[in-house]
Amino acid sequence: MVVNGRLERLGSRRFFLALILWIHSRMLRQVLHEGLRTSFHKLGHFVANHPVFFASAPVVISILLGASFSRYRIEENVEYLLAPKHSLAKIEGNLVDSLFPVNRSKHTLYSDLQTPGRYGRVIVTSRRGSILEPQYVDLVLKLHRTVTQLQVPMLRFNYTFNHLCLLDDAKNCIVDDIIHALAETQGARASNRSAPPLRYPITSLRDGREAYIGHQLGGVQPSASGRDGVRVARALQLTYYLHAASPLNEMVAARWELAFCATLERFGRQHPELALYPFTSSSLQRDFQRTSRVSEQPLLFSLVVCLALAVLCCSMRDCVRTKPWLGLLALVTISLATLTSAGIFNLVGGKYNSTYLGIPFVMLGHGLFGTFEMLSSWRRTREDQHVKERVAAVFSDCLLPFTASTALHLVTFGIGASPFTNIEAVRLFCRNACLSVLFNYLYILTFFGSNLVFAGYLENNYRHSLFCRRVPKPELLQQKPAWYRFLMYTQYNEGPASEPDMHAYESHLLVAFMKRYYCDWITNTYVKPFVVLFYLVYVSFALMGYLQVSEGSDLSNMVATETGTIAYMRAQQRYFSSYSPVIGFYIYESIEYWNASVQEDLLEYTKGFERISWFESYLNYLHGLNVSTSLPRSNFTERLRSGFLRQPRYLHFSDDIIFARRADGDFEVVASRMFLVAKTTENKREEMSILLDTLRKLSLTSRIKFIIFNPSFVYMDRYASSVGAPLKNSCIAALFLLFFSTFLAADPLVNAWLAVTVASVEFGVVGFMTLWQVELDCVSVLCLIYGVNYAVDSSAPLVSAFVLGREHSRTRWVKLALERHGVPALQSYLCYGAALLPVAAVPSNLTGTLFRCLFLTMLITAFHCLAILPVLLTFLPPSKRKKRERKRGGADAREEMECVEMVDSTRVVDQITTV
Repeated sequence: MVVNGRLERLGSRRFFLALILWIHSRMLRQVLHEGLRTSFHKLGHFVANHPVFFASAPVVISILLGASFSRYRIEENVEYLLAPKHSLAKIEGNLVDSLFPVNRSKHTLYSDLQTPGRYGRVIVTSRRGSILEPQYVDLVLKLHRTVTQLQVPMLRFNYTFNHLCLLDDAKNCIVDDIIHALAETQGARASNRSAPPLRYPITSLRDGREAYIGHQLGGVQPSASGRDGVRVARALQLTYYLHAASPLNEMVAARWELAFCATLERFGRQHPELALYPFTSSSLQRDFQRTSRVSEQPLLFSLVVCLALAVLCCSMRDCVRTKPWLGLLALVTISLATLTSAGIFNLVGGKYNSTYLGIPFVMLGHGLFGTFEMLSSWRRTREDQHVKERVAAVFSDCLLPFTASTALHLVTFGIGASPFTNIEAVRLFCRNACLSVLFNYLYILTFFGSNLVFAGYLENNYRHSLFCRRVPKPELLQQKPAWYRFLMYTQYNEGPASEPDMHAYESHLLVAFMKRYYCDWITNTYVKPFVVLFYLVYVSFALMGYLQVSEGSDLSNMVATETGTIAYMRAQQRYFSSYSPVIGFYIYESIEYWNASVQEDLLEYTKGFERISWFESYLNYLHGLNVSTSLPRSNFTERLRSGFLRQPRYLHFSDDIIFARRADGDFEVVASRMFLVAKTTENKREEMSILLDTLRKLSLTSRIKFIIFNPSFVYMDRYASSVGAPLKNSCIAALFLLFFSTFLAADPLVNAWLAVTVASVEFGVVGFMTLWQVELDCVSVLCLIYGVNYAVDSSAPLVSAFVLGREHSRTRWVKLALERHGVPALQSYLCYGAALLPVAAVPSNLTGTLFRCLFLTMLITAFHCLAILPVLLTFLPPSKRKKRERKRGGADAREEMECVEMVDSTRVVDQITTV
């Protein structure tokens, strides 16, 4: 019994202690909340006392920093922007360059094994029939001669391909093996002799050398007579490699690439029976930046449309209370912030790229919510107050949630701008987005706040919002003409008021719609089940899309659509998707090549690939001499050096083997390479990613130390994790910020509802963007990071108003929250959606992804804030305590009389009201 009594006392003490801590934390949150509101109230007073300074300072700063556009520069290195910075493929590429540098790669597979530098490439297809027909073969060889004779004037000298090309050991320009094969075919036809059969993908040339032509001959149908012979081929791919070792050669090569594209365009017009798809080393960079140029007019039209709609959203029938200039100045505020941040970016030496097109829309979404919320709060202030008091009340009411959402922007984009982000384009975008959002916030406080002061003086003095002319009183206005009464219509309210007169603003279309129709409709008992059912349908479709998310490492998703890059990549996908790019198989340590078990392992690793391998050719060479392949080390190496590599047909393999002299004077193979080509289907990129992972795992467990490399691996390697990491880190940071800010919020349920809303919105955006054929690339990830902030911007005022409300039912507070914050949210959605629509007309894959993701973010967020949240809040926590009437003696309630003293800077009014 004694033990039970002690336990009961201990349990009661713990209960009271927990209760005291809860009360203490609640009081602390309320004190902090009220302290912040008081601080913003004083800030509003300060801005209202100095409106001219705060209106002019941002303009002057923006103009001064805008002069820095003389330093405007463009980032030209696409690999630096879009390839993961820290990847195993880059380490492997550096190792490959150290073992087999460019001057040791003088063979036709060079372009597929190492970064080729400057080059020109063209895909040639026939309009009808096979490209191997005699008339087409003659045209292809004529095209080859035209390209090699192309002249580029520089410093009074005409450079041709022979001056710029890469040379082999015989000091001849390296050209594709398919050119040699076609020349042999043409020569045999001219001399009336049979040409050697052209096999695919590995063919034999006249000098006995085997050459892989899988990346040079496309759309192939094998012949019935030969196992690998070619009956029909629809396309050829020719590549011309340039030597750009010096700055002069680099300049000449750049000009040669431009002349190369112009020459092919002329040749295509002269010979319409051929279709030509040129591509150079600078095509991707040029077409990637072309998005910025083709977006100029749609973006200007987007700004005009958003500006017109913002003015309309701020206008109403009442000529005094209407605020069209504030709608215009909201866009001016965002534009000034954009100009300031861009000026700072130029001054610090930043370089522009096309992904920065999304930053104005980040600022637009953030700024519209802030400005429209301030305007809505202005309507709720008392008209008989002084302008300074009204502005201070607006700052106190709006800036606390707006500051919190700005802090969330800075945290999420700040995480994306950290060194942990592996994609440079994502990191640079997030860094500049942080800077832009910060100035957007500061300019809304200063520039827009000061203009709100000027508009307030016009309203308090009953002056027309457009013409600034004082509106006559009703008795004088009736004596004016009808057109004058129409222009000067207003509702005079000269008497004192204890509460804001919202009836004066019901002439505003959106305010009247929200108050009279939408609030009652969305909270109707018969509408709620359909909204919940619609939400379940939304979740099911989002889940279906979420399960199909795929990574988008294809670089064609980042360039303008009507460009040579897209045409070339489509042709390559159509005709050259049967085989993978040539994969270099590099053995970077000395192994026992003469050992039978090692030979079996090497042959097993390369089994299933099309191979161009010195090792396999050497084993076949030994079999042809009836010599065992399991020779002693010295004999194996000596026959390789003195016999095999001296044969003309095997001479080109000398570039693939590195010998070193041992201490005893013998030679050994310290490193070597082989070339592998995999059979692929139309899903070439996905299969290459799987193949890369499989071979990487094999290299970790194998006793043969090897690496594999191809330049395309730089983009594929760790792309999914590199792209998804900023989104994951930003979401985690947002959730942690919402969790820890519960100690600052007046009620923790505000943050709980915000976290649920953000998760639901992000889940829906990911699912529906996948169903809309949008892959997970760097642009879509940036939009998803912004979606976290956009959802908080939109839902925070609504949820806060509902959770903090007391003494009414749930339904009543949902209606009040929608009346107060639903109108600015609806205005923001309309303006933001109108600004996004012209972006859909930009002929670019990058802006297409940008439009789809941002439009889905806006649409799904609007669905949550205007439909889902109002319905769910009517029957989910927090609960509301209804005010109970207290009856004392009799059935009638006592009427209380209250004396309220209203004090402002202009007058003191004693008013007696009945409550």
